[in-house]
Amino acid sequence: MQCPPGGSRSRPSGRPPPTSGPAPRPVTVTLGGAGAAYSSAGCRRGGSASGRAMGAGASGSGPALRELVREAEISLLECKVCFERFGHRQQRRPRNLPCGHVVCLACVAALAHPRTLALECPFCRRACRGCDTSDCLPVLHLLELLGSALRPAPAAPRAASSAPGVLTCHHAFGGWGTLVNPTGLALCPKTGRVVVVHDGRRRVKIFDAGGGCAHQFGEKGDAAQDIRYPLDVTVTNDCHVVVTDAGDRSIKVFDFFGQIKLVIGGQFSLPWGVETTPQNGVMVTDAEAGSLHLLEVDFPEGVLRRTERLQTHLCYPRGVAVSWLTGAIAILEHPLAVGTGACSTTVKVFSASMQLIGQVDAFGLSLFFPSKITASAVTFDHQGNVIVADTSSQAVLCLGKPEEFPVLKPIITHGLSHPVALTFTKENSLLVLDSAAHSVKVYKVDWG
Repeated sequence: MQCPPGGSRSRPSGRPPPTSGPAPRPVTVTLGGAGAAYSSAGCRRGGSASGRAMGAGASGSGPALRELVREAEISLLECKVCFERFGHRQQRRPRNLPCGHVVCLACVAALAHPRTLALECPFCRRACRGCDTSDCLPVLHLLELLGSALRPAPAAPRAASSAPGVLTCHHAFGGWGTLVNPTGLALCPKTGRVVVVHDGRRRVKIFDAGGGCAHQFGEKGDAAQDIRYPLDVTVTNDCHVVVTDAGDRSIKVFDFFGQIKLVIGGQFSLPWGVETTPQNGVMVTDAEAGSLHLLEVDFPEGVLRRTERLQTHLCYPRGVAVSWLTGAIAILEHPLAVGTGACSTTVKVFSASMQLIGQVDAFGLSLFFPSKITASAVTFDHQGNVIVADTSSQAVLCLGKPEEFPVLKPIITHGLSHPVALTFTKENSLLVLDSAAHSVKVYKVDWG
C-alpha cells in the first residue's frame, strides 16, 4: 500500500498535486474540518515503528508486539483518505485502484462521479472507474492474521445479528435421474415437504423431510392439464401447487395429490416467477409484459376470483419473493445492457403498498463483491433480509434489509454449481436448488 507522494489535500473538493518523484518522502494529509493529520514518515506519533518497537522490546516482548500491532493498524490497515480502519464488511473493505494505491470502498464511492463512475486516484491522479477497483487481498489477509490482536473486548450479550451467518451444507437430495434440469423450488407450509419442478416425465416432484420422493405428478404433454415447460412453483397455505408454464404461457393449479384444479391462460405474455402471500394470494411476474400481478383464487373450488396488476414498466422480471415478516415484495429483473446484448440483474424491493423501498443492480453489487454478480433467485429470511443466489460466483449472498441496501455479506461461497432457487424452512434452514447438480442442498444457519 502506498502513502500520498506529496503535498496536502482537503476533503471533499481538494485535488492532490502531481507526483514529484519516485522516492517516498514525509508528507502530511489533512482532512478539512476534521483536524486530523497523518505523516507517512512517523504516522501520527513521533519516531519510527521499528524504533519504538525495539525500545519497547527492552522491557519485554509483549509490549513490543503490541506496539508493532498498533503500528500495523495505523500504517497498513487504515485508509489514508478518511483515516478509517479497513475491515471485511460493507464500506470499509480495502479496494485496489488500477495504479496500485488502496482506499476503502466508501472513499471509492465518494470520489466516483455519480453517473459515469469516473474517478482519479487521490494520490497519483491516475484516472479509472469505480468498477475497475478490486478487493486488496493482502490487506484482507493481514486483517485476518491480526484479528485477535485488533479485536475489541467482548461486549455484553445481545440479541442475534439481523444478518445470517455463514451456512454449511447439511445434506442434499435428488440427483440426476431423480431430477432433470430443475427450475423451481417451494416448501409446503403445512407439511414441510419440498416441491420441485423439473424437466422429467412428471414435471412436479414432492420430497419428504428426509429427501425421499413422496409423490410426483404433472405429465409432460400438450393437454391443458399437462405441463409443457415449468419455470417456477409455489405452494399455497392450503397446500395447492401453483406452476408457471412457459410452454402454453399459463398458470396451472393442482391439489397436493396432483389433481388439476385450475388453468389460467390467455392473460399473460410469459408468466415466470410465482410466490404465495401471507393472505394466500399468488404473486406472478410476467417477464415479457414487464409486470407483476396478484391473483386471488378460490383454490378448493378452482375459481379465479380477481386479477390485479400491481406493477408495470419492470425490465424483464423473473424471480419474486414476499416477506412474511414485513409484507415486502422483492423482484428480480433481467434487463439487457444497451448495445451489448448482455443480460444484467437488478433487485427491486417494494413495500406491501408497492412503494419502492430498495434497489440495487449488478454494478452496485460489484463494488462490494470481488467478482461479477448475476442474481438468479431471490428470497427473504425470517429477519426480513433479502437473500439472492448468484450463478456467476456460485454463491448465495445476503443483501441486508431493503432500507439498508446494499449491505452485502456472502453466506454460501462454495459447494454450489448453478443455484437457481432458494427458500427458508421454518427451522431457518436454507434450501438451495442447484440445477447443474440436479439436486436440492440443505444448509444450516450458523449464527456465530
